[in-house]
Amino acid sequence: MDVKSFLAGRLDRAAAPLAVGDVVVLLALLTVGTLNHTTVAFLLDDPIYLVGVWAPFVIGWVVFAPLVGAYSAGAVETAKSSVPLVIRSWIPAAVVGFVLREFVFRGSAAPTFMLITLVLGAVALGGWRALYFRIR
Repeated sequence: MDVKSFLAGRLDRAAAPLAVGDVVVLLALLTVGTLNHTTVAFLLDDPIYLVGVWAPFVIGWVVFAPLVGAYSAGAVETAKSSVPLVIRSWIPAAVVGFVLREFVFRGSAAPTFMLITLVLGAVALGGWRALYFRIR
């Protein structure tokens, strides 16, 4: 099986709203977390700082969400199928984010940070998807 046919089975156009919502939720979660450790004034003075916070996790997300099937046809059917897919995608994506944050981007990956980020990310992504299917 080649990469193109593999991804064709993992990416469904109907999942576009889920993809946009997932990224917005991740960016919001990471921004709120950053604001717990810094100030709005600091971020306004150094707007690139936030990009460095987002990048490791967005890279992990872009790699793993399609591989796990977060945007497959099954993900757009019901919350019952979509929520587990987004949570299963978040776990390896977050691990990649932690590694990149520790070794490539600024920041560290302290155990407390990893636990909080894993749990809150799963709750935020799963909650957003459950809400999406409730109001859709």
